[in-house]
Amino acid sequence: MNATSLLFLAGIVAVQQFSRLPGKFEFIGLAVSCLLLLYRRNWQIFALLAGVLWASLYGSWRLSQQLPDAYQNREIKVQGYIASLPQQQEQRTNFDFIVTAPSGDFPDKIRLSWYYPKLTLAAGQSWEIYVKQRKPHGRLNPGGFDFEAWLFANHIGATGYVREKPTPQLTSISPSIGQYFAQWRQAIADRLDAALPGSAQLGIIKALTIGSQNAITQQQWQVFRITGVVHLIVISGSHISLVAGLIYLWTRRLWAWTGVLAISPQRAAALCAWLAAVFYAGLAGYSVPTLRAVIMLSVALAAIAWQRNTAPMRILLLALLAVLLFDPSAVLSVGFWLSFVAVALLIYVSAGRLGRPSYWREAGGAQLATAVGLSPLLIVFFQQVSLISPVANWLAVPVIGILIVPPALLAVVLLFIWPALAALLLQLLDYMLQGLWWVLSYMAELPLASIYCLPPPWYAVGLAAIGVLLLLAPSGFPCRYISPVLFLPLIFVQVEKPKPGEVWLTVLDVGQGLAAVVQTAEHTLVFDTGARYSEYADIGDSVVLPFLREQGIAKVDSLVISHGDNDHSGGAESILAELPVDKVVSSVPEWAAREYGEDCRTGQTWRWDEVTFKILSPPESGFIGDNDNSCVLQVNSTRQRFLLTGDIEQAAETWLVREYGDELASDVLLAPHHGSKTSSSHALLEKVNPALIVIPAGYQNRFGFPHRQIIERYNQLGIAWLNTAEQGAISVHSGPERIQSIAERAKRQRYWRTPVPNRQSIDVR
Repeated sequence: MNATSLLFLAGIVAVQQFSRLPGKFEFIGLAVSCLLLLYRRNWQIFALLAGVLWASLYGSWRLSQQLPDAYQNREIKVQGYIASLPQQQEQRTNFDFIVTAPSGDFPDKIRLSWYYPKLTLAAGQSWEIYVKQRKPHGRLNPGGFDFEAWLFANHIGATGYVREKPTPQLTSISPSIGQYFAQWRQAIADRLDAALPGSAQLGIIKALTIGSQNAITQQQWQVFRITGVVHLIVISGSHISLVAGLIYLWTRRLWAWTGVLAISPQRAAALCAWLAAVFYAGLAGYSVPTLRAVIMLSVALAAIAWQRNTAPMRILLLALLAVLLFDPSAVLSVGFWLSFVAVALLIYVSAGRLGRPSYWREAGGAQLATAVGLSPLLIVFFQQVSLISPVANWLAVPVIGILIVPPALLAVVLLFIWPALAALLLQLLDYMLQGLWWVLSYMAELPLASIYCLPPPWYAVGLAAIGVLLLLAPSGFPCRYISPVLFLPLIFVQVEKPKPGEVWLTVLDVGQGLAAVVQTAEHTLVFDTGARYSEYADIGDSVVLPFLREQGIAKVDSLVISHGDNDHSGGAESILAELPVDKVVSSVPEWAAREYGEDCRTGQTWRWDEVTFKILSPPESGFIGDNDNSCVLQVNSTRQRFLLTGDIEQAAETWLVREYGDELASDVLLAPHHGSKTSSSHALLEKVNPALIVIPAGYQNRFGFPHRQIIERYNQLGIAWLNTAEQGAISVHSGPERIQSIAERAKRQRYWRTPVPNRQSIDVR
C-alpha cells in the first residue's frame, strides 16, 4: 500500500514536468501497458504508469475546459454570478465569475477585472455582462509566483475584463449551492465590516472565518512569513479539522446522553463533523486547499464511522490517494506538499513511541518536528526558513486554534441572531489579536528570526529528507548523530555569478512596465521597479525581491528610477524597505532628494568589477516630456555593451544621436518606451546597431505595445528581438565572444503554459 501510493504520486508529479501531454498513440500505449501490468499483478510499476495515465487524461480534460481560440480577445456576452469576494484595487475590482451561459465549450469559471464599476459589487450577484477574454497567462520570473500554474490548479479557464458598453445588467439565474454560499460569505463580510469598522485585525478575522485574505496588509503577511505562522491565517486542514473535531466531541457526548442506540454515537458524531467541515469549507469559498482538506478528513471520519482500526499512516495514504484521484493538479499547490508532509511528520514523531509527555512538551515537540521537517520544502518553495517558527507556533497555535477560531465562528452566527453580543465578542477577539500581533511583531524583529537561502539542488533536498528522518528518530537510533551533516548541502549552495568584466542583464516579466537587474561580479544595479497596484500589491514585492533573493543578492548597490511613471517606479518602496540600498539615482526630484539619492544627469560614470556604467541622458536642461527625461544608462563590459533607455521618445532619441553618435553602439538595446510607435527611430537604431532588442511589454496590453510598425522596423534592419510578454523574464549574459539570451518561459515550459514562440533563446555576436 505504502509503495504503490507513493509511486502513483510519483507518476502524477512526473506529468507536471512535461512540456506537452502524450498524443493519442502514446495514450493507447500507456493504457495497454497498465492493463498488462494489472494482469501480471506488478502493482508497483502499474501504480507508476497509472499515475502518468490518470494525470495525462485529467490534464487533457482540464485544457479542454480553457477558453477556445474562437473566443480569444473577442467581446462575449456571458451570464453568471460573482463567486468570490471582490478584491478592490486602486483602479479595478477583481473577482472569480461562475459562467452559466454560454455553456458548452466556454469555461465554467473565469477571473475578471472590472475597471471603475458604477455599482457596488458583491459575491453572489448575478450579472449579464460583456467581457473580453483571453487564455490563462501569467508573469513568469525566477523565484516569482507562478500565476499560470495557480490558475490551472484552481480550474480557472480564462482571464479578462468587463466591458462598460453594452451596459452590464443585474439579472437573475437559476440559484445554485455555490451562489448561496457566495451570498452568505458576502453577508458575513458586510456584517463583520459593520461590527469592527477600521480595525487593523479585521482582515485576520475575515481570513479565519470566511477565507477572505483581501484585507490583510503587506506588513501583516511579512510578519506572518517571518514568524512561520502563515498556515494559521489561511483556512486549511488544521482549521477544518479543529472545527470538525469540536463538533465530533460535542455530538458524541450529546448522542450518548440521549440513549439512542440505533446509530452509534461515533457514527452520528462523524456524520455531523463531516457536515460541519463541508459547511466551513463552503464559507471559505470551496477553494482548492479547503476541498483537499475535506477529502482528507472524509477518509479519517469514514474510518471512525465504520470502526476500521487502521494505522494512522495508512489513513494518510488513503487520503493522499483520494485527493490525487479527485484532482491530480493538486500537486501543483505548495499547500498540498506542506499539509501531507506535516501530518506525516506528526505521525512519525508520535505513533508507536513509548511514554506520554505532558501537553506542553508534546505541543513543543510537535512544533519543533514540523519546523525542522518542513524546512527543506520551505527552502525549495520560498527560499526562506523561519528560525523563530517553533516558538511562535507554540504560542500562536493554541491562541488562534482555541481562543480565536471557535469564538469567531460563534460570533459569525450571532451576527444574524444577536448583533450586539456578536459585536462585543468580536471586540474581545480584536483585543486578543492585537496582543498576539504585538508578540509576533516583536519576534519578527529579532536578529536571525528568518533567513533566506538559495534554491537547493535536488540531491540536497534528498539528503536533507534523510537527515530529518534521522534527527526525529527515537533516541538511540543508529547514525542519528550524522543528521546535521546531511543538512549542509541544503544550506551551503554555490550561486553562479558573472566573472570580472562580465555583465548579466535580466529584464523581468512585470506585465506592462519595466524592472531590470544588472549584475556584475560583486555588485547589483536595479533599473526601475515595475508598478504598484494597491497598498497590498506591487511588483517590487512580488517580482523584484524574489528574483534578488533567488540570485543570492542581499544588497542593492544602485537603484535607478528612470522616471516617475507608476509602471517604472511603483515597486521601489518595497525594495527600499526590505534591502539595504547604497544609492538611489533618478530624474524625479522627489526620489533624488531622498537620503543617498542623487539626480540622474548626463556625464555621470562609475566602474564596478571592470565594468563601466555611464549615464547618457537626460541633460541638465532636460526635456519637456516626462518620458523623454528618463535615465538612459549604458553598461560597458569587457567585450559587449548594453543600453537601457527607459521610456524615451523621439525628442530624447534625436538628442542622443546628435550628442553621442557612434558612441551609442551597443550589442543589447532595451526597447525605448516598450516598443511604442513614438520611439525606436531609424536614426537611433542605426547608431546603436544592436544585435538584440529586449522589449518589456505586457501580454496583449491595451496600448498595443510593441507596435506593429516598430516590429517591422526591427525585422527590416535584421535585428533579433525578444518580448517579455511572450518569453517571460529574459536574461542576457555577456561573454568572451558572444552574448547569450535565456528565456524563462522556454526554460520552464509546461503543458499548461502559453506556447513559446521560436525566438525563445538565441545566440548573437
